[in-house]
Amino acid sequence: MDHVAVLALFDRDMREGARPDAPGARVERAGKVVRQVGADKGWNGVLWSDLDATGADAAIAEQVRFFSALGGGFEWKLYGHDRPEDLGQRLRAAGFTARPEETLMVAELSELALDGEPPEGVRLLPVTDRAGVALVADVHEQAFGGDSTLLRHQLLAQLTGDANTVVAVVALVGDVPVSAARMELPPGARFAGLWGGGTVEAWRGRGIYRALVAHRARVAAERGYRYVQVDASSQSRPILTRLGFQPLTTTTPYVYEG
Repeated sequence: MDHVAVLALFDRDMREGARPDAPGARVERAGKVVRQVGADKGWNGVLWSDLDATGADAAIAEQVRFFSALGGGFEWKLYGHDRPEDLGQRLRAAGFTARPEETLMVAELSELALDGEPPEGVRLLPVTDRAGVALVADVHEQAFGGDSTLLRHQLLAQLTGDANTVVAVVALVGDVPVSAARMELPPGARFAGLWGGGTVEAWRGRGIYRALVAHRARVAAERGYRYVQVDASSQSRPILTRLGFQPLTTTTPYVYEG
């Protein structure tokens, strides 16, 4: 993989040329910043910027003013190759808080190992309705902690608005959900995004996460996508590396509470 070329394509496809991630959301270009204004309870944030040291602070202040006027906080999704080099420091100085850093990992589907199957006794159930969304949210809360209200709202909106743009799946042992994940399929893009892969603690280390990655990757290949990408945690990065994903850069959410 040509890392420089693929990263540049990712920036064009998924950041500068981003599509709204849910019905009712909108993506706007404001000068040298691309941002999303989420629908009700949706994600608000900066997706891409092309800043320099001269204009960065003013651009940050403008986004703070804009989203604060909407009455809520937002996220500035910073990548390791974004400029200026001290953009993270500038965001912190403006009142943002950095969340844990992740690694942007990408695989070309034609070169990816897609043979992962769930272990014996585990079955994969496609999520298509409110009951399935509830199972995904239940796993999310157990695997990651915190409240899953926003996830429930967004996933249900995607499934009822345009089901072709999202795939969600839950792993069950009997009728008990033990792992879940979703995939976003932006129309016209070359990258499918893998999100939310999480397994409850008692079922980790058994190959379920690998099976969920392989399942979603097969769907992406069938629908004509060339690449899949993941914002990988330190826990998932070794598994993804073994599957054939390659690290391109880091990504850090900077959150402004408002």
